Amino acid sequence: MRVLAAMSGGVDSAVAAARAVEAGHDVVGVHLALSRMPGTLRTGSRGCCTIEDSRDAWRACDILGIPYYVWDFSERFKEDVVQDFIDEYAAGRTPNPCMRCNERIKFAALLEKAIALGFDAVCTGHYAKVITDADGNPELHRAADWAKDQSYVLGVLTHEQLKHSMFPLAETPSKAEVRAEAERRGLSVANKPDSHDICFIPDGDTAGWLAEKIEMSTGDIVDESGAKVGEHPGANAFTVGQRRGLKLGTPAADGKPRFVLEIRPKENKVVVGPEALLAIDEICGIKVSWAGLPIAEVATCEEFDCYAQVRAHGDPVPARAHMAGDELVVTLTEPLRGVAPGQTVVLYQGSRVLGQATIDAARSLQRAAL
Repeated sequence: MRVLAAMSGGVDSAVAAARAVEAGHDVVGVHLALSRMPGTLRTGSRGCCTIEDSRDAWRACDILGIPYYVWDFSERFKEDVVQDFIDEYAAGRTPNPCMRCNERIKFAALLEKAIALGFDAVCTGHYAKVITDADGNPELHRAADWAKDQSYVLGVLTHEQLKHSMFPLAETPSKAEVRAEAERRGLSVANKPDSHDICFIPDGDTAGWLAEKIEMSTGDIVDESGAKVGEHPGANAFTVGQRRGLKLGTPAADGKPRFVLEIRPKENKVVVGPEALLAIDEICGIKVSWAGLPIAEVATCEEFDCYAQVRAHGDPVPARAHMAGDELVVTLTEPLRGVAPGQTVVLYQGSRVLGQATIDAARSLQRAAL
């Protein structure tokens, strides 16, 4: 096949490209230039897709003997990922920019361009697996190494996108093996540290970065009964589940720490309370999509058993789910803590990813009873 290898500049994408070459595919490497923000361009930036990363990707392609290109997707990235991140926080939600980047850039804009240029598939260094069923339909599954599994952030991929997706690291048992293979192949990124933090906020100070993008104003911090217990410099700087930085003037009656339970941007209020009230029993999701063909119960709006995961490296919990019109309703058998609107819930059956939705509401039966 003609394969476009998305080269981030890290060890995973370099080894994935190497395996695609070794499998006999006609491979071309491409690095995505996603940001023109000064902080993300400097050498040593803690995110990904920096100038340093583009050089590392070029070196890997040179060793593999494959063509290398840099594609500028910075304008689309700014609109579809960065601005979306700002808008979501301004609305009091907690977005996942990596989900949006996979959905709108790496497996929408990139794949769209790749197919237009005659490529059969896009290859990435994600730890996930595509399995074809008896009828030839692709299914997304967890990787062999669950500790490194990245199927959660790929839950936004559609049936058509999965048909053109290639994940050569799917069966790799550990990251250590990937690094060892890179060393054997003479790839200079063998010991390069993993990228972390949000790539367009390289210093990791999300609150400070948002303060420059969203108009903040002081407001009240209230407890679960509505009583004022403190003041905040801007509600949009807080996230559900946060404990540090509240600076409350009134201690809790039981002397225990309070946590952010809810953000109310229209009222400019932050609601805090005991940790027990972070437990969520029901999730309502919008912008629903299915990874591959949806299971039969989706069309009939019947309930089905599944596991729900709300963070990239969070533990999946047993649940029952069903479609209610355009919304996905997930009833959790075991409560989850710190679930916030704007996050993504991904549903699984065994190792298979069923689909995902953006959390619009997270309900606590205990709070509702107060």
